Amino acid sequence: MQKIFQSLRIISDKSILPPADYLFDGQDIKEFPHGAELPAGAEVLDCDGLLGSKGWVDLRCFVGEPGLESRETFESLEAGLVSGGFCEAVILPNTHPVIQSVNEVAFVQHRAKALFPTIHLQAAVTKDTQGEDFTEMIDLYHQGVRIFGEGLLPLANADRMMKALQYLKKFDGVLFDHSYDPLLALFGQMHEGNTSTLLGLKGIPRLSEETAIDRNLSILEYTGGRMHFQALSTVGGVEKIRKAKAMGLQVTADTSIYQLIFDAEDLIDFDTAYKVVPPFRDEADRLALVDGLKDGTIDALISNHVPQDVDAKFMEFDLAPFGMIGLQTFLPAMVYLEQVLGWPLLIQKLTAGPRQVLRLPVDQFDTLTVFDPSHVWEYHVGNNVSVSQNSPWLGKSLKGQVRFMVNKGRFLKLYE
Repeated sequence: MQKIFQSLRIISDKSILPPADYLFDGQDIKEFPHGAELPAGAEVLDCDGLLGSKGWVDLRCFVGEPGLESRETFESLEAGLVSGGFCEAVILPNTHPVIQSVNEVAFVQHRAKALFPTIHLQAAVTKDTQGEDFTEMIDLYHQGVRIFGEGLLPLANADRMMKALQYLKKFDGVLFDHSYDPLLALFGQMHEGNTSTLLGLKGIPRLSEETAIDRNLSILEYTGGRMHFQALSTVGGVEKIRKAKAMGLQVTADTSIYQLIFDAEDLIDFDTAYKVVPPFRDEADRLALVDGLKDGTIDALISNHVPQDVDAKFMEFDLAPFGMIGLQTFLPAMVYLEQVLGWPLLIQKLTAGPRQVLRLPVDQFDTLTVFDPSHVWEYHVGNNVSVSQNSPWLGKSLKGQVRFMVNKGRFLKLYE
């Protein structure tokens, strides 16, 4: 059935367009002349007060299948993605077994086929993400994989980094890396600074990120190829990516949306819900990330959705695992940041930005996310769609709710 989105304000990369009517004809979305005769059987959806854009893309989220379904299943991932407004997402390879062979890739592709969001795979570069023996990247490419990386882990072996970039040049693959030096971050629990000293916790210095980015950029300059840096968190990291782009290297980058909201002082009560990696850093870092988004150094915003077992966060801070769920609360986080960044820039970092990273078409209007930026709702265990509960926003009032979505020729109504 055709759909008419009536009085919808579409957000482009540059502005919020005046209210207009849009027709979804089963394939594309196009502007529909106001007052024109409706197609037979078309359903009219009142979008007064709502905003919309091309469908959103998340470049980094975790799903537990296969092997870690107690943290997230494909069904719960789908629920989180659509409640967060995402039509497409890149999932990490850190399952059990690791997504590293044709068999695992085929399993995930089969499971993802029926989901409303389009799922892109990041397959492991090295076996079991141990940084030693390479996976069969050419075989994985023939299975449809274009994105490679170690997911939650950095590719810390410089020789493997160099050879991986050389391999990927053969088929224009892209290397995703969360760049930090694991030895410089060893035993670290939070950002190294005044708050970590006050709390008596081992800190993770900015140096761990900045030296790894420096090394990886030097390798990339030597080998050529494409590299995407994930989850930037430091002043120095942003500046190094900025300079690399000015040099003409094929470099892109993203940052977690919650890095723009929280900082190290939020850990003052030892709340493990705020224990993430990279850690929340200082105000100077947060402002550098904002500047990086504004000037194009940072290409995309990500959820960095990392669910953990329900009991895993209920232990001493230094024993609790890193990670936060962030799909269902992504839109409220954007509403919070809209005053600083504005809707056009935020949407660009969820649409054209990540699509350019993935080398997907950016001009097609065949996906749609429609949301109410003013709707207030309570986030609690009862309406949490994730299998996990590791979120600092549980029990709080949030603003922003996704209403309608279009993807792969399918229409989805989330709420009346």
